[in-house]
Amino acid sequence: MKLPFLLLFASLCLTIGCTVGPKPIDYGHVGCHFCSMTIVDKQHAAQLVTQKGKVFNFDAIECMMNHLKDEDESTIALFLVNDFNQPGALADATKVTYLISENIPSPMGEYLSAFATKDAAEKTMSKHGGELFTWAEINNRFKP
Repeated sequence: MKLPFLLLFASLCLTIGCTVGPKPIDYGHVGCHFCSMTIVDKQHAAQLVTQKGKVFNFDAIECMMNHLKDEDESTIALFLVNDFNQPGALADATKVTYLISENIPSPMGEYLSAFATKDAAEKTMSKHGGELFTWAEINNRFKP
């Protein structure tokens, strides 16, 4: 009777320990993996999660994009960015709409923000100006 219980317990522990998913960013305490700046801006932060569950936090989307220049993207399970309109809320970076507007500063000076919906990005663009981009377009923009 003890052996099946121990096997179940061991497999449960392994499953929990290997969970691949986003982790809350500890704003004000954790540093950017790319530039080492403390992450404080809840509208522009980003996060990568590897296939093995390792998490990399970034103070700005542009830091994540610069980090990806030297990364094998097939090892990444999740590409996440903060939704500009929901500070602190992570969204799938491959599905959001990006806005580069010189009227909305980002931590590292690229003026890059992400929006969960294209409508939200268009509304912000109508107020602040700028240009909209998809994930593929932003990814290509940062490639060498």
